[in-house]
Amino acid sequence: MPGTRPAVTLGASIGAIDWLSIPSPQRHERFQVRSSRRLRWVAIPVVAGLALALAGCTSEQLRGYLPGEPGITNHTDRITSLWTGSWIVLLAVGVVTWSLIIWAAVVYRRRKGQSGLPVQLRYNLPIEIFYTVVPLILVLGFFAFTARDQQAIESPNDPEVKIEVFGKRWGWDFNYTDENVYLAGIQAQEDPQTNYVDTDLLPTLYLPVGKRVEIKIESRDVAHSFWIIDFLYKKDMIPGKSNYMYFVPEKTGEYEGKCAELCGEYHSLMLFKVKVVEQAEYDDYIESLREAGNEGQLGNEYNTNSNLPGRSPIEE
Repeated sequence: MPGTRPAVTLGASIGAIDWLSIPSPQRHERFQVRSSRRLRWVAIPVVAGLALALAGCTSEQLRGYLPGEPGITNHTDRITSLWTGSWIVLLAVGVVTWSLIIWAAVVYRRRKGQSGLPVQLRYNLPIEIFYTVVPLILVLGFFAFTARDQQAIESPNDPEVKIEVFGKRWGWDFNYTDENVYLAGIQAQEDPQTNYVDTDLLPTLYLPVGKRVEIKIESRDVAHSFWIIDFLYKKDMIPGKSNYMYFVPEKTGEYEGKCAELCGEYHSLMLFKVKVVEQAEYDDYIESLREAGNEGQLGNEYNTNSNLPGRSPIEE
C-alpha cells in the first residue's frame, strides 16, 4: 500500500505484527510547522506569567523563604545567594522539562480517526548528548559553588571572641573561654496552664556585634546539632569530637536557637537564645556572670559518656 511500511507493535512479544499508517514526508513537514507555531504561542504566555510572578515577589520570597534578614552575619548573604541561585536553576530545569512533556503530549496526541502508533524515533545523538552533558554541567556547577562558599564559611577567622558550647540532654552549657566564666543551662520549661515555653528561662548566648567569633561545639552525651536559625548556620555535635563555627555577627538583636538533631524524649525543648549586643553590654553581662560566682569552665568532666563502663577517666 502506498505511503505505508511494516512496524512492530507492543504485541511483538507474542509474535503479533501490525501495519501502521505513517504520514508522508510532505504531510509530516506541514505538521512540524504547525507544531512549532503552537509551541511559540504556548511559550509566550508562560514566560510572561513567570515574569509577572517574579515581579510581584516579596523580599521574603526573593530570599527563598529563608528565616531572618539579610546581613545578620558575614555569611548569611552568601548562604542566601547559594540557596536562591540553586533554586532558580532547578526551577528553570523544571519549567523546561514540564513544558516539553506537556507540549509533546498535546501536539502529538492521537487525533480522532487516527489509529496505530506515531513515527518512532530512536538514537537521536544530538538530543542524547544534550541530556547527558547538561545534567553533568549542573552537577559540577553546584559542586563548584558549594565548595567555594563552604571554604569561605569554614575558614578560621583569627577570632576575637572564643566560646565553647556543650550540648546535653536537653540543655546547653556556654563557656566564655577568654573571660573564664560560664553559664549552665537547663531545658526549656513549659507553662502547665498554657503549654507555652517560658522564654525568659532559656539559656542565652551573648555575642558582641562586629567581632570575629569562634564557637567550639561538643556533646556531653548523644548526637546533637547546634543551630542558630536566623544565622542560617548549624553544626553537628558528635560525642568525642570537636567542631567549630566561625562568623561575625553584624546586626544586634535577639535570635532563636535549637537542637536540630533528634536526641530523645525532650528534644523539642532543647532551646536557647542568642543576643547580639554592643561591646559595653557584652562586658556587663560577662561581669554579671562573674559576680554570680560562675567563674571557671564547665569541662569534659561533666560528660555523661565519660562514666560509661569501659571508658578511661578523663584527665583533668
